[in-house]
Amino acid sequence: MYRISRANVATKEEKVAQKIANLMTDFTLDIEKVGYHLARSTPHLLFCRALEVLEAAQYQLDTVEQNRVQYKHDRNW
Repeated sequence: MYRISRANVATKEEKVAQKIANLMTDFTLDIEKVGYHLARSTPHLLFCRALEVLEAAQYQLDTVEQNRVQYKHDRNW
């Protein structure tokens, strides 16, 4: 028997997330001005999609935190 192994290839979504993260690592960047220009100079649909990305990220963060807290809580019993 043989197994076909595939290299781990980042999905399109992972690549976009990494690009956004790389852009946000510039701490000299005024993110409030970025938000202003994002809201003013892009179509409403793109602004809504950006909000959706941030809400999904917040949900994932909250879920991970909730699971971590429940795990520690279970161990204390």
